[in-house]
This record gives sequence, C-alpha cells and structure tokens, in this order.
Amino acid sequence: MRIDIISVVPDLLKSPFEASILKRAIEKKLVEVHLHNLRDYVNDNYKQIDDYQFGGGAGMVMMIEPIDKCISDLKAQRAYDEVIYMTPDGETLTQKIANQISLQGNIIILCGHYKGVDQRVRDHFITREISVGDFVLSGGELGAAILCDAVIRLIPGVLGNETSALTDSFQDDLLAPPIYTRPAEYKGWKVPEILTSGNFPKIETWREEQAYQRTLEKRPDLLKD
Repeated sequence: MRIDIISVVPDLLKSPFEASILKRAIEKKLVEVHLHNLRDYVNDNYKQIDDYQFGGGAGMVMMIEPIDKCISDLKAQRAYDEVIYMTPDGETLTQKIANQISLQGNIIILCGHYKGVDQRVRDHFITREISVGDFVLSGGELGAAILCDAVIRLIPGVLGNETSALTDSFQDDLLAPPIYTRPAEYKGWKVPEILTSGNFPKIETWREEQAYQRTLEKRPDLLKD
C-alpha cells in the first residue's frame, strides 16, 4: 500500500511514522508513506498557497492551483484508488471505513488548513471526505495521522498477531470485552475465574456476553440495528 499525504506543514506528520507499529510497517515494506509539501508546487517567491475568500468573510482559503499541480503530478506517476480530503464536515471515520481503505493499493490524503480548500478542489479532485470527529483542528495533519494509524495496522503482517486487529472494538459493532493479565490477584482484586479455567469455549462465550453488555452500557447506539 502507498499513501501520499499532501500538507502545508508536513513536518507535523513525521513523528507518527518514525516510531512503533507504523515505523515497523514501513521498514518491512508493507506500506509506503510519502509526505508532500504543497508549497513546492507554487512558483512565486512568497510560496503563497492561500488567499482571501470571494464574497468576503474571515479566514484564508487554500488555493486550487497548487493542489491541482500536486495531485496531477502524483496521478501522472501511478493510479490511485482514493483521493481523500480530511475535513470536519466529512463522513465520520469508523472501523468499517478503515477496513475498506486498508484493502486499497494507493491513496492520496489532502490535509485541509486555514478555512479550508477552494470548493472546486472538492468538486473535481476529491473522491472521499473523512472527519475524525465533530470538532475543528488547526489542520488536517493530525486527522491524517489518525486515519493512517487506523488503516496501516489492518494490513496483513503489520501486527505481530494478525488476529489482534480482528478482535478490536467496533470490528463486529461491539466494544471489546474486559481484558486482564498477570498477576491473577492484586491487592485483593481478582481476575474472573473463567479466564484462568482453561475452558476456551466458555471463555469465548463469556467474552461475547461481556462485549455485548459493555456495548449496551457505554455505546447503546451501536446496537440500534
């Protein structure tokens, strides 16, 4: 999988890919992540990538020309399955969406900034718009990092145990059940006996029941269907 991220401040995105699971995925060549500075696609000396909005109003708008040049340059080199725009008014990122994107080959992620991008960018270049929540960030970089993390960990070979991602919260529209590790008793607080019984069919039944109960208590909206 190849991910090309277009940003005004690509330095904000370097750290997540230089540590832990994402770094190992890149080193194992399971994924390629390339950062592109939008200012590299501007010819004037000021490297201007934003301007005032037509009709007046507060906030600067990212201009269409440098975005067009960057996306066109990337598309001239390979085909892309999606061109994603990170924006607060996009569809909210879910595990289902992460699963879908993890199956794709090449994607472009455009990080919004300032007031946003010229609407013509969204009309003519973007194939999917994604939000990480109903709030506004200074730019789309942190949202892009979240999307990448959610997607890359699903690629086969990235996690040490490939079944781990399949038992995460939301994979089956349920929250994950409680989990425990050693010691079996700490300060009088004991691990449920079923988990140390060795009876794996009963353990799975217990986990399913706990997952449903936890979802019912914490996120009943997930059970609406």
